[in-house]
Amino acid sequence: MSMNSLRRTFASGVVFGALLVGATPSFAQGLVNTHRISAPLALEAVGAAVAACASQGYFESAVVVDASGTRQAELRGDNAGIHTLDSAMGKAYTSASFKAPSGAIGERILAIPQAAQLQRLPGVLFVGGGLPIKIGDEVVGAIGAGGAPGVDKDEACAQAGIDKIKDRLK
Repeated sequence: MSMNSLRRTFASGVVFGALLVGATPSFAQGLVNTHRISAPLALEAVGAAVAACASQGYFESAVVVDASGTRQAELRGDNAGIHTLDSAMGKAYTSASFKAPSGAIGERILAIPQAAQLQRLPGVLFVGGGLPIKIGDEVVGAIGAGGAPGVDKDEACAQAGIDKIKDRLK
């Protein structure tokens, strides 16, 4: 390694180290405050989503995930295919991960050919039916619904789940 390379490496290290030292107080604070949906609310949301679709004759399943995409509650509706749980989970996970409706993310990906590679991420499903659950602007989870004859109907059922609990999200 030449002397100039060593100097550049050392200077980069000093700058990086200074950035870390400047950032240390934020790391030293320790905890990050977040919100979580309680288990009873998550269960109510999936129940309301499945019930909304059942009332229209659809065999639906619903899944609620927390903000990190971890499954929190799920309900497979009567006569719903086993694949509907996977579909609902993929939609909820996608919505939580990207902090937006799963269908909207899918539309953005279609508009940007380079973004098509995102479809290779494990667990994502870029079709409608997944919606973020928010407290103000903070995404605290997501709900996904699968099984209705159309993603617009899945999304409406997911919205019914959010509507059931939204007044208690504080």
